[in-house]
Amino acid sequence: MARVTPTADWLRLRFAGSPRLPAIEEEAVPPGLTPAAVLVPVIERPQGLTVLFTERTAHLTDHAGQVSFPGGRREASDASPVFTALRETQEEIGLDPGLVEVLGLLPEYRTGTGFSVTPVVGLVRPPFALHPDQFEVAEIFETPLTFLLDPANHQRHSVEIGGVLRQFYAMPYESHFIWGATAGMLVSLCRLLRGE
Repeated sequence: MARVTPTADWLRLRFAGSPRLPAIEEEAVPPGLTPAAVLVPVIERPQGLTVLFTERTAHLTDHAGQVSFPGGRREASDASPVFTALRETQEEIGLDPGLVEVLGLLPEYRTGTGFSVTPVVGLVRPPFALHPDQFEVAEIFETPLTFLLDPANHQRHSVEIGGVLRQFYAMPYESHFIWGATAGMLVSLCRLLRGE
């Protein structure tokens, strides 16, 4: 893919040209995995598109201190993964779901910690107010989409866990280490936008 400066309209076209993924029904989630959804919030800034991330607080049981997208477990009353992502985002960072233009879904991402995650990509135009849940969110920050789309910024790392060598993506940005499931979902976004 030739280098382009991503714009909101370019993103809409890329998602319009991609195959629509069906909503994941409860039965489609593999046994033993917990269904979840996250929002990949793309912010339409005057200087260019950015992606919003949260850094989880250090005391949490799951993924403490890690960089993530806002989101969480799907509740039985949630109508769809999109509903879950928007509800959880509002609970975590206070972003009004009415300000999110949902562009589409990325492929399901299965985590080593037992989640089947549906990433929902949404476009958000400022101004908006955020009110992070102090228990869950230590920090909110944004990273330029152009940085995330550049394959030169996609690192491969490996770690041995329980005698098994596991590989993962990482995209360090300034003082933040974006890695694991979050980086894996970003690689899926990059592949979709490149038409792979």
